[in-house]
Amino acid sequence: MATPNYGYEKRQKELAKKKKKEEKLREKAERKLNPSSEGLAPGDPETDVASLERDPPTIPDLPTKNG
Repeated sequence: MATPNYGYEKRQKELAKKKKKEEKLREKAERKLNPSSEGLAPGDPETDVASLERDPPTIPDLPTKNG
């Protein structure tokens, strides 16, 4: 009976982990370059921040001393 090749299994796990990490970083970079609210539900903090960046809140004029 053949013995398990633990080195090979470990290497495959490392490669899968590295691939997943690179894909995650690539997706993050794409989101940074192409900001959109796809997949975000209304009310999410990310959605709210994005809407504030497009339409900043208006500050009412304060009364002056001279009226």
